[in-house]
Amino acid sequence: MLILTLATSLMVNPSPERPNIVFFLSDDHACAAVGAYGSRINETPNIDRIATEGTTFDRAFCSNGICAPSRAAFLTGVHGYINGVEDNGNSFDGAQPTIATLLHDAGYTTAMVGKWHLKSNPTGFDYWDILPGQGHYYAPDFRNAQGTRRVQGHVTDITADLAIDWLETAQDSGQPFLLMMNQKAPHRAWMPAPEHHHLFEGETIPEPLSLLDDHASRGTAANEQEMEIANHMWLWYDLKIDPDEGTPLTGPDRWARGRYKRMNAAQTQAWTEAYGPRNAEFAAAELEGDDLTRYKYQRYIKDYLRCVAGVDDSVGRVLEFLDDNNLAKNTIVIYASDQGFFLGEQGWYDKRFMNDPALRLPLIVRWPGVATAGSRVDAIAQNIDLLPTLCAAGGANVPDRVQGRDLRPLLEGNRPDDWRDAIYYRYVEQGVHNVAPHEGVRTDRYALIHWPTHNEWELFDLETDPHEVCNIHDDPAFADVQRRMHEALQQVRDHYEAPDMNATAAAAG
Repeated sequence: MLILTLATSLMVNPSPERPNIVFFLSDDHACAAVGAYGSRINETPNIDRIATEGTTFDRAFCSNGICAPSRAAFLTGVHGYINGVEDNGNSFDGAQPTIATLLHDAGYTTAMVGKWHLKSNPTGFDYWDILPGQGHYYAPDFRNAQGTRRVQGHVTDITADLAIDWLETAQDSGQPFLLMMNQKAPHRAWMPAPEHHHLFEGETIPEPLSLLDDHASRGTAANEQEMEIANHMWLWYDLKIDPDEGTPLTGPDRWARGRYKRMNAAQTQAWTEAYGPRNAEFAAAELEGDDLTRYKYQRYIKDYLRCVAGVDDSVGRVLEFLDDNNLAKNTIVIYASDQGFFLGEQGWYDKRFMNDPALRLPLIVRWPGVATAGSRVDAIAQNIDLLPTLCAAGGANVPDRVQGRDLRPLLEGNRPDDWRDAIYYRYVEQGVHNVAPHEGVRTDRYALIHWPTHNEWELFDLETDPHEVCNIHDDPAFADVQRRMHEALQQVRDHYEAPDMNATAAAAG
């Protein structure tokens, strides 16, 4: 029987020693590209420092694997069908309770810088400075209460600059503070800063074992998606391979030119010096078939990891500021991503699918006096847990509607007897990358996925099939597992009061 318990309304008496909070949220950062999660393709020393001095959650998951819904879930502690953001087209209603509004009401000074991606203006923040929409990597526009301006430089560095500038003032406010520093990187289309252009030069990044998988045992959705490295990446927009003069531009390649116009002369020269020789080598190689797919993977993954390196550097800068200003000892530091990402697994990039590369997200917490240094938690966590955790830490009210739970007992090394052993996942957006709506339940070992528009099911055993390439749903040998997982899905649906997915998918179609 599944264990699922909702948060209860809670008010912790404010204390003069209430912790400050710094919440780093990156975009599309997969666990496979974090050193603390055993990355075999890159190093992240500053993020790893948070893990060394705190707790790493090994089974943390998103509730919906795209940007806006996951960000709204982090902010509100509830699923998207409650907070009103189930796809990237929805506008967030800032009148509802969020981490920011609740902590602000409890006496915190609050700030949000970087990627917001929720259409409406942020509420509950004393200071906010955000990227309109997705934002740009070079010379990005930023919008605050005074209006929109263009800032020269690289977005990852600028976001860290704004965060540190605000911390300079917040430390003297006499109030505990909440800072949310939301990086655009490493979101598509992976344009690293000049100092990282030559990272991984001459190296071959290890390929995932399923890079060339043909999805033979997967369902209709896996075979109809449009997020394959081999077939759906754009040479100029995604891979930075310049088109020949006069080549008609289609798809996202039509937008690529505008990105380069944002670079200044020095940035343009640095870019040309880095990418020009690579493009010449590509043209001379005349690759085809699997060789071309492998080459595209190398171009993609290196730029992705170069952007991750920038994020890691930005984290290090903020950690250094906390150290230098005697703030680290009373500051909760959290590193997370809005969801994971496919780094070539099953031949894919992007996210959306309820498979572990996209479903699982990094969640690392340093909380002096609470989280044991270097500890790991295998209990199941979800993005909806951050609101009750941080509000309880800051003495703020946790509304009755919140569906997440306070992670503090897990951070202290104690797993409550009634802790959940499954999470509910729900994706309803249609159109982008042609990923069909689906829902599912994930336990510590199994994942059951329901595709209502195709009337299909998938069941994966993550212990024996960690790459999730073998659907065992209709295998008689797993009949008992199938039955139990169907029961589990119904339980999480009921527990979280999820609307009928069949009706939702039909309406979306």
